[in-house]
Amino acid sequence: MISVVQLGTVDYATGLRLQQQLVALRKEGQVGDVLLLLEHSPVITLGRNAKAANVVASRELLIQRGVELFECDRGGDVTFHGPGQIVGYPIFDLRGYVTPDGKRKTLGAVEFVRRLEDVLMRSCADFAIATKRVSGLTGVWTDPAHVGADPLVRPNEWKTRSESSQENYTAGLCPAGTDECVRPYINAEAKLAAIGVHISRFVTSHGFALNVNIDLSYFNLIVPCGITSKPVTSMERELGRELDLTTVAESISRNFGVVFQSQILWVDTLDALLGRSVGVPMKPPTELRRIHKKDESTWA
Repeated sequence: MISVVQLGTVDYATGLRLQQQLVALRKEGQVGDVLLLLEHSPVITLGRNAKAANVVASRELLIQRGVELFECDRGGDVTFHGPGQIVGYPIFDLRGYVTPDGKRKTLGAVEFVRRLEDVLMRSCADFAIATKRVSGLTGVWTDPAHVGADPLVRPNEWKTRSESSQENYTAGLCPAGTDECVRPYINAEAKLAAIGVHISRFVTSHGFALNVNIDLSYFNLIVPCGITSKPVTSMERELGRELDLTTVAESISRNFGVVFQSQILWVDTLDALLGRSVGVPMKPPTELRRIHKKDESTWA
């Protein structure tokens, strides 16, 4: 059984501490598998392999836009979290999962990530958004071959940033670090969801970020995941309308049940999950890089 807790908006430091506590409890067998669904206040996170140059905004601009900067213990490069994006933290024990033929096995890191991609692709399909995997990259991407004409931009139309309207630029239609501005799904796959996991003694943390109604201009502050050749998009951008976050969260939780062949239990609060008040120990994010040296981390 997977217990799902929808937390609303949580700052990134609190999210890290919640994960630490739940990971410890999961390792001790005091809780079952847990999926936290939440939003973060604006934050740029740097993984173990992050390149400082991929944060292209100045510190002054980050302060002006109210964006925090955090290091964390996942692998990979730079990403952004903010309002209108559903972040999911699966705290799962990877031992004893069911395969399609009914056998039980321990999931490896790659297979776990592929299942997360499957969950998110199914959820996008629930809203009639065509998605795909991209060879050599992790995450969920739009499928240009199965997308209709964009009412805002003519097919195959390229513009320079100077020629494009400020509306298009701030909407996130310009890949970070380039001089070209193009509607994401016209000429290339656009990224809808990023996935990054950390695994310690078979227990997972971190997870995925699905762009629902997020302000895409924030991604111009970074080179997302170090990828300069492909833009970032959102479900709202693809559909041309805002979506209800709770409805999307319900789709995600339902598809977790399908992909992981598990029952889903919605829990109102963490207190209800644990049967007591949640006390979360403080730990500066920079210290996270010095623990669990043999743990697995994957991010893209």
